[in-house]
Amino acid sequence: MSSSSARRRVVVTGCGVVSPIGVGRQEFFAGLREGRSGIGPIRSFDAATFPTRIAGQVPPLPRAELDLPADQRAALLRDPKSLFGLLAGREALAQAFPGSRASAHHAPRRVGLVLAAGLEIFNLGDLAEQVRAGRLDYALLAEAVRAQRERSLVQIPADLGARCLAAELGGQGLFAVNLSACAAGSQAIGEAFLAVQDGLLDCALTGGYDSMVNPLGVGGFCMLEALSRSNELGPAASRPFDRARDGFVLGEGAAALVLEEREAARRRGAPILAELRGYASTLDAFRVSDPAPDQAQAARAMRLALERAGIAPGELDYINAHGTGTRKNDPSEAAAIRQVLGQAAPRVPVSSTKSQLGHLIGAAGAVELVAVLWALEAQLLPATLNLTDPDPECALCHVPLAPRSARVRTCLSNSFGFGGQNAALVVSRSPA
Repeated sequence: MSSSSARRRVVVTGCGVVSPIGVGRQEFFAGLREGRSGIGPIRSFDAATFPTRIAGQVPPLPRAELDLPADQRAALLRDPKSLFGLLAGREALAQAFPGSRASAHHAPRRVGLVLAAGLEIFNLGDLAEQVRAGRLDYALLAEAVRAQRERSLVQIPADLGARCLAAELGGQGLFAVNLSACAAGSQAIGEAFLAVQDGLLDCALTGGYDSMVNPLGVGGFCMLEALSRSNELGPAASRPFDRARDGFVLGEGAAALVLEEREAARRRGAPILAELRGYASTLDAFRVSDPAPDQAQAARAMRLALERAGIAPGELDYINAHGTGTRKNDPSEAAAIRQVLGQAAPRVPVSSTKSQLGHLIGAAGAVELVAVLWALEAQLLPATLNLTDPDPECALCHVPLAPRSARVRTCLSNSFGFGGQNAALVVSRSPA
């Protein structure tokens, strides 16, 4: 693009993650390397009456992680997603700014926060006690939804975790919380990237946090018939791009990244983990729950992100796909990738880490971008677990069953959300 020479370069100087395969980036990276699955029986409530009884849940947190400030403790322990976001953000900040705050290195007015979060709504009608006790019967929930009863709703503040992190960040610049469902994590990172690249900020804390592994979250997706019901398969139930896939598996967690203008990061000797080079977001304007049949806007998001990065499609070394494991998403995304890659499609590796993690909804794009950072660091491609019988409709250069060594320099990460929201990020190895 003609103005690319005037744009500032943006690097990642810290990352943190809370995921079903490990708490903290080192545990997460080990889980990717080992091809470990975090999917199993739901622990957070009694799901015995639900069609889907499995999810990717965060392991029990170490006691030290629950040492929270008194004014935050009660609220955060009631809201797992915000707790996950706080912990991931703290880890990212500690790597980027050990022993200090971001505002000690950048003018506070040029330090900001852009995070994605999930939305939890609790019904206060006659289902309230069952929700609180974690014993909501699926049949009762379905009856209530069908009857469309009017009830008052109470919502846990979606920005709770973001507000806690903002206090620790010490920034006085942009503060934004994105609630665009499955695309939210990538969109938050992308908007933070643009703010730094275009000079609005010098430093941004970004990422996403979410947990919908609760009666209303699991029940709602069951009613949409979006979740896998292969409970007996346990860790093998999430099967992106496989002929036998029957829906996605919910997950929970968080990831955070510190983005900085490259020269400022170099001057202070910050660790430079990777360079974020491109971002784009588009909208299908089609149906809420179905991808557009022509894949035009999903493909356009990838193309625009690559154009902004100055990268030709054939130069990509890896694509982390949205890859949910639903009947509709996977062939649609595969077709969009083939449109973008053209003749390079048979040789650019593609995988979906949702096969290990489940679908983290608002946190998905953020956690998956940290998986891409691992690929760049380890020179290994994350695998699509459980891909034993690739669907011909999903023809791509898959990385099935186990990670594999590769030369990894530049990667694309996709996120596609309800409502036809498409987001793509381009990231490269640390600049010299």
